[in-house]
Amino acid sequence: MWRPFYSIRYRDELVRESQRNGLDPYLVAAIVRTESGWRPSAVSTRGAIGLMQIMPETGRWAARQLGLDGFTEQWLFDPEINLRIGCWYLAELKREFTGDQVIVLAAYNAGRGNVRQWLNSQRWDGQPENVGDIPFQETRTFIARVLAARSRLLWIYGPDFLGE
Repeated sequence: MWRPFYSIRYRDELVRESQRNGLDPYLVAAIVRTESGWRPSAVSTRGAIGLMQIMPETGRWAARQLGLDGFTEQWLFDPEINLRIGCWYLAELKREFTGDQVIVLAAYNAGRGNVRQWLNSQRWDGQPENVGDIPFQETRTFIARVLAARSRLLWIYGPDFLGE
């Protein structure tokens, strides 16, 4: 009944890239749903592009790290490339922030530098119960929306999401 409202597009690519990068596919799907509503042509007012809303400079850097030569911003409109770069970047944040899901989501939305600054200055202690201390309303809202979408996707799809 709920699947039409929480449809999963690009499922094979999403699962493949999530698994390749050691990520929870439900979390990745929740990020895509929150960021772009599954629209590969989405462009934010700040210039983030595609399904996972990758900033062009982040895409360029990630493409170099992944050995993808000849990167152009247009690549970010391709769902497969966007998911590859976005999942790789999310995995980098996961490594940097020792797997803490809420901190990783904050860094994905607000930038790793901002999150490091908040943590180092003790403006935010990184605890989920203190997300209200994050200075950016957009980031607080993003975290809440992604975590809620992840819970709904898990409830709706269960193991079927992974094709099990």
